[in-house]
Amino acid sequence: MSELDKSVFGMAVLRLLSGSTELIAAAVMLKWNQVEKALALNSVLALVGPLVLITTTAIGLIGLADSLPLKKLLLILSGVALILMGLRA
Repeated sequence: MSELDKSVFGMAVLRLLSGSTELIAAAVMLKWNQVEKALALNSVLALVGPLVLITTTAIGLIGLADSLPLKKLLLILSGVALILMGLRA
């Protein structure tokens, strides 16, 4: 069995934390049972999602930086930028 890549481990841990946060937020929404508070919490989660996307992508790109040509790295970064711009529209 091969050794676990540090970048993959970092990305997975970040996604596990993000998913756990989402599950905890859902439980809190059910406990509060108030639409106003649930919407406020949902707004916070909407800010966290893109940050997790950017961070996990950055970790992955750092892990690939030595094996991918610059042109492909720029193409991936452009794709992430387009996703983020689409979220704002």
